[in-house]
Amino acid sequence: MSDQGNQFMKPKNPWRWWAKAPKNPWRWWAKALGEKASKCDKESDNVAIIRTIIFATYLITNCFIIAGVIRHWNKETIIEIFIESPVSSMDTKEL
Repeated sequence: MSDQGNQFMKPKNPWRWWAKAPKNPWRWWAKALGEKASKCDKESDNVAIIRTIIFATYLITNCFIIAGVIRHWNKETIIEIFIESPVSSMDTKEL
């Protein structure tokens, strides 16, 4: 009975997930992109490549948007407005 109690008292190893994790970085990336698209590995790899391209375009677009915001941050622009008044006939008589 005491052996079973000790079993529950053991601290769990926080690195236990490492043993179950895929060893190949491509598998990590494919799992991060979403669920497996097909039972066939080749087809699932092709879907993962397409998802990677879509993700890369989103990332690049975001980088350009952020760069544009940073570039124009606190840019002091001076706006001058000139209004010309029309010359009336009374103004010319006084001259």
